[in-house]
Amino acid sequence: MSDNLLEVKNLKMYFPITKGIILQRHVGDVKAVDGISFNIKHGETLGLVGESGCGKSTTGRAILQLYHPTGGNVLFNGEDLTLMKGEALRHQRRQMQMIFQDPYASLNPRLTVGNIVGEPLEVHKIGNAKERRERVQELLKVVGLNPYFVNRYPHEFSGGQRQRIGVARALAVNPEFIVADEPISALDVSIQAQIVNLLEELQAQLGLTYLFIAHDLSMVRHISDRIAVMYLGHLVELTDHETLYSNPLHPYTQALLSAVPIPDPYIEDTRQRIVLEGDVPSPTNPPKGCNFCTRCARAMDICFETDPEWKDMGTAEEEHWVACHLY
Repeated sequence: MSDNLLEVKNLKMYFPITKGIILQRHVGDVKAVDGISFNIKHGETLGLVGESGCGKSTTGRAILQLYHPTGGNVLFNGEDLTLMKGEALRHQRRQMQMIFQDPYASLNPRLTVGNIVGEPLEVHKIGNAKERRERVQELLKVVGLNPYFVNRYPHEFSGGQRQRIGVARALAVNPEFIVADEPISALDVSIQAQIVNLLEELQAQLGLTYLFIAHDLSMVRHISDRIAVMYLGHLVELTDHETLYSNPLHPYTQALLSAVPIPDPYIEDTRQRIVLEGDVPSPTNPPKGCNFCTRCARAMDICFETDPEWKDMGTAEEEHWVACHLY
């Protein structure tokens, strides 16, 4: 068996732009994800970072086939999800789950906690009514909630408790792979640490594999084995978390890391902050050549003409992928 649980090859997700009320004409595309490739190993956590609107959440949803990709392949345990439909895809979905970003919007307010967490068990016809109820109580206990909360509704819980309910729902069908789409961004700092510790404990106990989407670089460093940096639908850098923080290669990664606060007044006063000029270009009309060329202080003539190659600049022991004409 391959070391890789998930392989993403040249994944593209375009959303069509149309004009007209009756006869709608296709006049362009929003290129949310534009040809990205990476893999995730069994039991690994890959952090996916980048500023808002760069395509992180769309990547996660396209991997799980919640959006049908415009192009590319998603291999899960060697099987291409993009070629699957109906029952075959439904069967694979037992192995892949998602923790959504907003714990207030992702839980149905009309359902009790027992129904929310137990719904995946009903969908996949796992167990009878008694076994499902016992499984739900067991899951609530696993995520640190009182198992007797099954008859309560989401509005009776705090944000952190709601996110724990979302984690319990994701674990219901014993998945191998979980996409955590900014699971802590809507929570208080103290609660964030609790949720991250919970995810790490569950990974150790159950052998889970995560795609952890976030924009908090300090938290991503803590939880991730490797980190991928995304900008305007493209991956610009991917390596292990220590190498990324000690030796970032891409100018965009360097700018992101310079914005991370350091709890040391001397270092904070002496380090150089990289401030990016201008706004992020529109994904409907990205720049020619490198997507980052319009904001990069080190841009060369070739950057405005040719898309940089995605290449490995690492060593035999550790990969370090980067897309930049500087290397």
